[in-house]
Amino acid sequence: MTLIKSISGIRGTIGGNPGDGLTPNDIVKYTAAYGRWVLQTTGINKVVIGRDARISGEMVKNLVVGTLMSIGIDVVDIGLSTTPTVEIAVPDEKAGGGIIITASHNPKQWNALKLLNAHGEFINDAEGQAVLAIAEDSDLDFAEVDDIGKVTTNDTYLQKHIDKILALPLVDVGAITKANFKVVIDCVNSSGGIFLPALLKQLGVTQIEELFCTPNGQFPHDPEPLPENLVALSSKVIETKANLGIAVDPDVDRLCFVDENGAMFGEEYTLVTVADYILQYNPGNTVSNLSSTRALRDVTELNGGVYNASAVGEVNVVTKMKQNNAVIGGEGNGGIIYPELHYGRDALVGIALFLTHLAKTGKTVSALRATYPAYYISKNKITLTEGMDIDGLLKKMELKYQHQPYSAIDGLKIEFDKQWVHLRKSNTEPVIRIYAEAETLENAGKLAEKIIADIKSIIAA
Repeated sequence: MTLIKSISGIRGTIGGNPGDGLTPNDIVKYTAAYGRWVLQTTGINKVVIGRDARISGEMVKNLVVGTLMSIGIDVVDIGLSTTPTVEIAVPDEKAGGGIIITASHNPKQWNALKLLNAHGEFINDAEGQAVLAIAEDSDLDFAEVDDIGKVTTNDTYLQKHIDKILALPLVDVGAITKANFKVVIDCVNSSGGIFLPALLKQLGVTQIEELFCTPNGQFPHDPEPLPENLVALSSKVIETKANLGIAVDPDVDRLCFVDENGAMFGEEYTLVTVADYILQYNPGNTVSNLSSTRALRDVTELNGGVYNASAVGEVNVVTKMKQNNAVIGGEGNGGIIYPELHYGRDALVGIALFLTHLAKTGKTVSALRATYPAYYISKNKITLTEGMDIDGLLKKMELKYQHQPYSAIDGLKIEFDKQWVHLRKSNTEPVIRIYAEAETLENAGKLAEKIIADIKSIIAA
């Protein structure tokens, strides 16, 4: 059993002993702490909640709703939803915050409470620490009977979210309709099975082949949208002679595509492609995290903008985007953040922008992919002795490569012309994760091997 308490929420496996898994005790404890934090910091006694279609979702939701009511908070329950939809609903409802009940791409035994502030954005480090501190306060008071919160259900946000997307100037329904795309979708039997068909139909897509669109939480494969998990989608694209395939994770904040040949478009290139389209019509700056492909920087500079890198984590990307007035940003895992809609990863707006771009170019998906710089990322790790000073080890690596361009804002990223390597320590085990990118997968692997050899040499010295 596992329970992980982080700045953005509480994540764990269902069942087990309190404190070891995400049990009812833990759900009540951390929901009450978050609710108290909302009251203390905003004075607003309203919280929006929504969930993905996980098997445990209804149980967790009931505990969350009851707990919030018990401390005098009114709940707006928007039901089966997506992470970006809840993010949009929080400011629309003028709520003090929101809780998304989802473990994102984790397997079915996991669930989580993702915590939002009054802007509908993930809470930051200081806010997260404040919530955790409140959770350890045994003096938490609950409301008397006349002060218990009320529950309102609101099933209008699917359409409200879609309406906001359709209203964006750079979403062209006419162009998409004219292109007459045939699309296969894999929604991993979660809430994307409700939201994607509705969005696509209103974008003018009439030929939709649905895979795993029953929102029952019975994931047919590992829910992370990686190539090895999308074999059925690739096969169906080929079988039906579709123009493309679309896959999302259970809470619909990550997005990837399959081309007309059944080949992966590359989740790193989801953001690159959408950014290229945005920048052609709205020049400006971009942001992604340090572990994301250099291709975004290339596309940004080609369009006259400035690229900036943030520490890993959506809240860090959003902070850097605001600091640099970025017009588009996100993460290389298929997460698109388009500030004109809201500051959160949103697969639905990503789909609308991607299809508009594809329609306007008149290209096939594979031809569109070929227009972007080709980079390949090799992901590796090195396991160290328990108790080793990993920070000290990274500092020695920083000194070794001090004459190269580098960043130490999140582990250590070192640049070698158009190649880079990013070293990050794990928060849960004695491991350094090593991501390397180059213009061929072979060269990326060689760069990772060189860095691993350097680390071993420093340890042996």
